[in-house]
Amino acid sequence: MVIIEEIAALKTLLQAKRRMGQTIGLVPTMGYLHEGHLSLVDHAKAHADVIVMSIFVNPLQFGPNEDFERYPRDVKRDTALAERAGVDVLFMPSIREMYPQQQWVTVAVTGMSDVLCGKSRPGHFDGVATVVMKLLNIVRPDSAYFGQKDAQQVAIIRQMAVDLNLDVEIVACPIVREPSGLAMSSRNVYLSDAEREAATVLHTSLQRAALLVNAGEKDISRILSQVTEMIQAQPRAQIDYVEVVDAATLQPVEVVAQTSLLALAVYFGKTRLIDNCRLEPSEKE
Repeated sequence: MVIIEEIAALKTLLQAKRRMGQTIGLVPTMGYLHEGHLSLVDHAKAHADVIVMSIFVNPLQFGPNEDFERYPRDVKRDTALAERAGVDVLFMPSIREMYPQQQWVTVAVTGMSDVLCGKSRPGHFDGVATVVMKLLNIVRPDSAYFGQKDAQQVAIIRQMAVDLNLDVEIVACPIVREPSGLAMSSRNVYLSDAEREAATVLHTSLQRAALLVNAGEKDISRILSQVTEMIQAQPRAQIDYVEVVDAATLQPVEVVAQTSLLALAVYFGKTRLIDNCRLEPSEKE
């Protein structure tokens, strides 16, 4: 595995790979790797010749009162995990390398950014879209791999690729869960043992919604009511949002359709966790 910190060096290396006819897959991360990140590498290896993983904690996507400074970091551990997973190129730029001067031009996301997580994190998805656009321009991958846990991020990046005519395939990979059902996240490290146990209610409530839909329920208000009640019954849970939207556009929907996405964000102590599932309408009437 090659470790690169400079944009120019990465471009030179990847230009040589492309001249050899090799395809490139990009796995963008903020580090503190877990099995969810490593599953993205596995998906990328099945479709691309050269796997580039980026590790960069992007300051543009953190609000003034968010956890940028304390976001978990462990470069030595991440490097070992990335090499073991089969990453070919590990790109770990500094903030100065990615943003050498004031960022006068950024990507602005409208409509899709003022719902779900965007409501409580203004500017977050502008920061996400900007850094992903920079990484796509630097790496010029044939395909880029993202976890479905961050469903709003995936939808926005896919739309960005369409709207800005980017020549890249955006691939969403399944959520990877701990044995308890808790979706893997770098922020899980913040949870106390009691909070971690309490947080399993997220997956349980999503499963409950899927069972309702499978039994023929299509009324979103009734589904949301049951999911909300389950989460509120857990004393350590504080709901940010529980919503059903169109998975592609992120706009509200009134009945369950083929593209419906149930998404939620819930605080356990000071830790905000997100999770989601697709709701597939049943043929039962």
